[in-house]
Amino acid sequence: MSRIGKRPVDLPSGVEASVSGQTISVKGPKGTRSFTATDDVTFSVAENGVSVEPRGKSKRARQQWGMSRTMVANLVTGVSDGFKKELEITGVGYRAQMQGNTLKLALGYSHDVNYEVPEGVTVTAPKQTEITVEGIDQQLVGQVAANIREYRKPEPYKGKGIRYKGEYIFRKEGKKK
Repeated sequence: MSRIGKRPVDLPSGVEASVSGQTISVKGPKGTRSFTATDDVTFSVAENGVSVEPRGKSKRARQQWGMSRTMVANLVTGVSDGFKKELEITGVGYRAQMQGNTLKLALGYSHDVNYEVPEGVTVTAPKQTEITVEGIDQQLVGQVAANIREYRKPEPYKGKGIRYKGEYIFRKEGKKK
């Protein structure tokens, strides 16, 4: 028995779910998202939430059971609260600013790095050394944050670069005379 899969996904107030075939659509205050599952699981919507059940006792059905339940839970969280990743920029002269739909990053290169923000994600720079990525799709929010971090990963000697908020950077000692 899947410990994750057997628990139903609670629907908060203002969130509705509907099933058509193997596709479940979740509608909430922040938008609408849908997920299409394999034929190994079935969805059922009750007034208290959405439950996922495996079809049969095959290994694949049991694997898809917990994963499908987690995907539905992420849909519900996305349309009700949304997802958020925060990045910090550390380094002398390193800064970020938004210009329309483009994030301009000064990261110590000979040129500014321009990052076009994809559809479905909002990126803000409340301070010059902070970047916030928000959206209703957890995968897209994480991917955009990872793409921005990729431009200048934190280095271990001085800790300069773009890091996730609260991320620990293992520091190394420099050369000795």
